[in-house]
Amino acid sequence: MRDVEGSYRALLAVTNVLNSQRDTDSLWRAIAEQIRQVVQWERAGVTLYNPETDSFRFYAVETSMPNRYLHRDAVIPKTGSAVGWVYDNRAIHVRPDLQRERLFLEDDYYVREGLGRMINLPLLMGEACIGTLNIGSVQYGAPDPADLEFLQLVAKQVAYAIDHVRSYEQIDRLRQQLARENEYLVEELRSTHNFGTMIGGRETFRRALTQAKAVGPTSTTVLIAGETGTGKELMARAIHDLSPRRDKPFVRVNCAALPMGLVESELFGHERGAFTGADQKRSGRFELANGGTLFLDEIGEMPLEAQAKLLRVLEDGLVDRVGGMRPVPVDVRIIAATNADLGGLVGEGRFRSDLYYRLHVFPIVLPPLRERLEDIPFLVRHFLEAYRMKLKRPPLELSQESMECLIRYAWPGNVRELQNVIERAVILARSPVVTVELQSVTNVPPASESTANLLEMERRHILRVLENTRWRIYGPHGAAAQLGMNPSTLRSRMKKLGLSRLVRVPSA
Repeated sequence: MRDVEGSYRALLAVTNVLNSQRDTDSLWRAIAEQIRQVVQWERAGVTLYNPETDSFRFYAVETSMPNRYLHRDAVIPKTGSAVGWVYDNRAIHVRPDLQRERLFLEDDYYVREGLGRMINLPLLMGEACIGTLNIGSVQYGAPDPADLEFLQLVAKQVAYAIDHVRSYEQIDRLRQQLARENEYLVEELRSTHNFGTMIGGRETFRRALTQAKAVGPTSTTVLIAGETGTGKELMARAIHDLSPRRDKPFVRVNCAALPMGLVESELFGHERGAFTGADQKRSGRFELANGGTLFLDEIGEMPLEAQAKLLRVLEDGLVDRVGGMRPVPVDVRIIAATNADLGGLVGEGRFRSDLYYRLHVFPIVLPPLRERLEDIPFLVRHFLEAYRMKLKRPPLELSQESMECLIRYAWPGNVRELQNVIERAVILARSPVVTVELQSVTNVPPASESTANLLEMERRHILRVLENTRWRIYGPHGAAAQLGMNPSTLRSRMKKLGLSRLVRVPSA
């Protein structure tokens, strides 16, 4: 009789091996090796049932026989096969002498391989059968009952292991798919939220871009100031994308929108039972941004109590959850933004002076759109192209009258308002020439003067970009990309503005 204790030790080893495998090949090699230590075999295989074809495929095969006829991936029909009988009856089947008794269609192949005995066992998951475990030997005669008992226990573990590994492999495929999709989305976001969309020719705006490019690769805290709609979040994302943290989270927090009484919980997290309704532990925005960037928009609206905690995070990198006993270390870069005068808030006692100076390490000021009127034509064309592609429209161009109207408007909502105006105009457009209507127009110069000034500003700006790019129009570093235009649109504008490169012809 077989050593029962030894068999169960082997079963335990099989179970441990199964639980540690994550792919089908390593799983089966481990199973076969463990079975061999208890039961002598020359051929071992696993088949899985496919309901769509009503057949079994050999999922794995291990054999020491010189002749092999049923290889891995071989398909056996359910009707007339031993694996089909085992599947239908949910029971073990033993053929002790294949030379004398060949009951099923695969038995001829086993005999040709030189086997004398075959044992087929169902792989059961509860009441469901997913396939069979098949053990062949050159020996003849009835197997040891202890061996059959051991193999039945092994078959049950194999069934669960295969189901587990297949689930793991499916999850891994989904993970890889999500990783590919995430990579695509990241690239799409970078193409949308980058300096290419932050178009500007005025000195104050170019200075802001230069500062952002300089501070981006560092971990320095940045404070972005500017009116609502000037592009503070866009600038923050661009700085994040220039940093070594670009592949880590960019977490945005609107400090003005945080619910009163829950500001600290939202920012720093809380432990279970910290307050009424806190039925489970929750990580705050700082922990979510760990390794990446936390963008604190409208920082001037943060309550004083939360400001004190923020200061500690900036100084020692530790977050205190509400109701927590131990601080949580975090590695977060802070980019803050405000449309308020933080210095004035400090004087009024509404903002901590120590936090103000801690945030004011590297300030960047974004000018309002009314101080960047020469940039409006380029912003307009960028938004026209973006919404044209989004709405799948043919090429569009803004009417000259509409452009003059946009130039004369005061833009209290800045670039965001301009973007919204263009989106609405594209949606309503019924021809390739888009028109806009603004209810309030201020600072209106004579129309002819406006047109002349606009064309001259546009001509000078395009000429400067062309000269900086050595008149290269195409490519990521070409003038079209710098201006946020399609190359064909740029060529059209150059023709209209009388811009052409003078080519020196060598003398004969």
